[in-house]
Amino acid sequence: MSETSSAAAPTAPTAAPRKRAALPFSSLSVILPLGGLALVIALWALSSVTWSKNLPSPEKTWQVSKPFIMAPFAKRGELDQGIGRFAWYSLWLVAKGYALAILIGTPLGFLLGRSKLFARSFDPLIQILRPVSPLAWLPLGLVLFEKSQPAALFTIAICAMWPTVLNTAMGVRAIPQDYLNVARVLQLSPSKTFFKILLPAALPSMFTGYRLSLGIAWLVIVAVEMLTGSPGIGGFLWQEYNSLIYEHIILCIVTIGLVGFALDRMMSLVERRLRAA
Repeated sequence: MSETSSAAAPTAPTAAPRKRAALPFSSLSVILPLGGLALVIALWALSSVTWSKNLPSPEKTWQVSKPFIMAPFAKRGELDQGIGRFAWYSLWLVAKGYALAILIGTPLGFLLGRSKLFARSFDPLIQILRPVSPLAWLPLGLVLFEKSQPAALFTIAICAMWPTVLNTAMGVRAIPQDYLNVARVLQLSPSKTFFKILLPAALPSMFTGYRLSLGIAWLVIVAVEMLTGSPGIGGFLWQEYNSLIYEHIILCIVTIGLVGFALDRMMSLVERRLRAA
């Protein structure tokens, strides 16, 4: 019987498919936001010459706002100052109100998370008060304190503290029972149980609340300053609206957004550092 060769004839090598050169992630993270920004500016410019004649164009907004941007900390009058100085006034007021919110909201959240009796007594009240607008709290603050500055701090604190309260309570409730059992076995004192077990375990949820509270505090400051006439980014915005200087309104909106973004990034960085520690 003759043998037949089963070896297949060698095939010609095929060319490897070309791969598209992918942009690095860092480049995309810059190019995509710039593209989105360019699109928004183009729509803004188009709107200013078509259906919204009162809307100033990007070029006119820049020309009118340029003195406030190029000299951001100049002070020419009570409500005629650089945009950086107005932002600083608002940030200082937010910092004080936010500190009050944290000091009140954190222990309140721990009580809600640890005590079922306290939670049953006050959780319904918290759920009722939480959605109340700052426009409702500010008049009450003026009635209580009869001065705009304490009323503003009261409004910022009471509006900003709810995310801290709820997220802290959620973090405390989520602590595994095994952790608490270990504390009992080791006979840790209440203070050591708090600092060694409860606080580290609840810290991630607490910082989520802190971050949300800071964002709300920055939102509330605009309404507070608009209603009280306090010098700051909100007071400046309201003054320019009454003066029909729409370019400065856009300047205030952009400034509020940039400062809020910077505050959120800052809190995110602090949270990552603490989690990595």
